[in-house]
Amino acid sequence: MKISVIGCGYLGAVHAAAMASLGHEVVGVDVDEGKVEALSSGRPSFFEPGLGELLVRAQDKGRLEFTTDVSRAAEAVVHFVCVGTPQKPGEFAADVTYVDAAVESLRPHLTRTSVVVGKSTVPVGTADRLAKVIAETGATMMWNPEFLREGHAVDDTLHPNRLVYGVTDGDAGHRAAATLDEVYATMLAEDTPRMITDFATAELVKTAANSFLATKISFINAMAELCEASGADVTQLADAIGMDDRIGRKFLNAGLGFGGGCLPKDIRAFMARAGELGADQAVAFLKEIDSINMRRRVRMVDIARDALGGSFIGKKITVLGAAFKPDSDDVRDSPALAVARLIATQGGIVTVTDPQAIDNAQRAFPELGYVTDTSEALTGADAVLLLTEWKEYRELDPAATAELVVGKVLVDGRNVLTPELWRGVGWTYRALGRP
Repeated sequence: MKISVIGCGYLGAVHAAAMASLGHEVVGVDVDEGKVEALSSGRPSFFEPGLGELLVRAQDKGRLEFTTDVSRAAEAVVHFVCVGTPQKPGEFAADVTYVDAAVESLRPHLTRTSVVVGKSTVPVGTADRLAKVIAETGATMMWNPEFLREGHAVDDTLHPNRLVYGVTDGDAGHRAAATLDEVYATMLAEDTPRMITDFATAELVKTAANSFLATKISFINAMAELCEASGADVTQLADAIGMDDRIGRKFLNAGLGFGGGCLPKDIRAFMARAGELGADQAVAFLKEIDSINMRRRVRMVDIARDALGGSFIGKKITVLGAAFKPDSDDVRDSPALAVARLIATQGGIVTVTDPQAIDNAQRAFPELGYVTDTSEALTGADAVLLLTEWKEYRELDPAATAELVVGKVLVDGRNVLTPELWRGVGWTYRALGRP
């Protein structure tokens, strides 16, 4: 099938490459000439495991091209809208300007057989509004939310845990769903669950899911605050309550909290849209979820300062991790960088290292110090803060690391290390929510 993907950022580039790998003919369209040139060379502008190889294979087979010319999408039957919906400056609401612009750019190239499939995370009501915009072309609108995890996006696209189709009632909606079934035939053959809903439900699925995950993360971090006050161990607490299959252990890892371009933005946009619909009380609890998450950053700074005797002034602090999560170079709303900046403002001499995110971090916060080599970053440190749980940091040898530093103070912001191993060779080990 001939497919276009409008917007070739994180979501769009992965989706375009994945659809081409399934055998479709795909054209990716983006207004950024530099991005198009890089993707055409098999070089995505961000780090995502497996994506570069997928791009090269698809292009070598002649199934994938990238362009700035939206008219090249005219022959496509299915048009996926994959542009960003950032948080509006000074507001909680999502900015759907790019979604509107993408649909408007497609309008001259749509026909009665065209299916426009929204994948961007948008406020509820957007799909219905856009369906009216394209109605005069005879094209059909659908909403098919994405559920990608950064660091696992390729696998999540090719092997999703569910497919949700938001469609209109009637024959047009049924035909559109059948067309999308053809696109996703490989996934459906793997018995991937498929659910057909109305527009509003499909739009709410992603933000509701992210809000639930954020709630679970902030719940265990709230318990971490209580554990710190009482002397309990939040890791053991999470293990114990996670044995209840109604609760489960996933997303009960207490620590520095969540960041990135999705969870914080989505729960804030969820609150904003609920307010516009007059249902703000229904999601008022999300304000506290957001607040708990932000408090963890300040608490991490407090613990590190206390471990150093009450002051950062003149102390060399090594921060392991800049990305908001491992296997990503995304530094948007990164808790690790937020902590690094707070320490620097309090007189600490901060050195940040990360396997993939140094360039992005330097552009965002040039005032911090950066080193690419882990051993170099650790050398001479008075304290080490593990703030992004990359595999190489989880596997650091306590004794070998001790030989590099000046002060054997370790603050584990992700609760991923074994305290006994580090304390056994003389480290002062501290973590959020643990004695």
